[in-house]
Amino acid sequence: MNAIRTLAVTLALLTGGTATAQDKGTLDPKPLPPLANPGDPRLAAKELFGRRATPADLRSRSIGGYARGCVAGAAAIPVDGENWQVMRLSRNRNWGHPQMIGFLQRFATRLPAVNGWPGLLVGDISQPRGGPMITGHASHQIGLDADIWLTPMPNRRLSRAEREEMSATNVVRSDWLDIDPARWTPQHTALIRAAASERSVARIFVNPAIKKALCREAGADRGWLTKVRPTWGHNYHFHIRLACPAGEAGCSDQDPPPGGDGCGADLAAWFTPEMLFPKPGKPRPPLTMAQLPTECHRVLEAP
Repeated sequence: MNAIRTLAVTLALLTGGTATAQDKGTLDPKPLPPLANPGDPRLAAKELFGRRATPADLRSRSIGGYARGCVAGAAAIPVDGENWQVMRLSRNRNWGHPQMIGFLQRFATRLPAVNGWPGLLVGDISQPRGGPMITGHASHQIGLDADIWLTPMPNRRLSRAEREEMSATNVVRSDWLDIDPARWTPQHTALIRAAASERSVARIFVNPAIKKALCREAGADRGWLTKVRPTWGHNYHFHIRLACPAGEAGCSDQDPPPGGDGCGADLAAWFTPEMLFPKPGKPRPPLTMAQLPTECHRVLEAP
């Protein structure tokens, strides 16, 4: 496993394209080609941050917003812990603000008592310096977002090939209207409830069908449901977002979530034909460095 741990830090980065959480990784990643003009102000910031394979040697801090920022002094979660294993190592996205890394490690050690699972399978956190990604997420830019698979960690160490190729469990029905009762379990409810109940957690993002199931199963204690917000995708994993660390003025928190448990009309709206079958929209242009906080230039160029 030492080879896998070293790989997670020094691995060459994947080429461009679109990637989702369950897309397979690779056992033979190829480095991105050099940029012809990295100083071009029109260049997408993701092309620059996607080529940084190591963290910035700066004081740890999250800079900017979750979908428009970067992270200095990021730490890597070890790819193997007693109660967690990191997936898709070829993406080199097991980096985050030290508070996120500490949170995941502490939360994972609680899991056997929370829902009986041996541990967590950890998906994407952030790139070594955060920032926009060439593939996948719009957020995950400041080291305070993490994806957790809706699959329990097995009672053995996964091989490198398994980490790149196995899929998480899809717990949502094929019509997207509810969870799949053959795959959804009380352990899933306990897991998400425990994460949402953590004081430092600002949001939990889940598929609307999962939110529907949680609303049914929450019982009388419903305060934690406020943080659990529906969004498309997230049928194989759920997304934990931490609030900005205390004292980091350059980090931009989201507004608090709306009051109530979110189980009424706002949730029902996700199951209308307009939401289930949306018309394709025009893609947003990628962010440039000029659209990111000024401090992200220093993060990008730091040793």
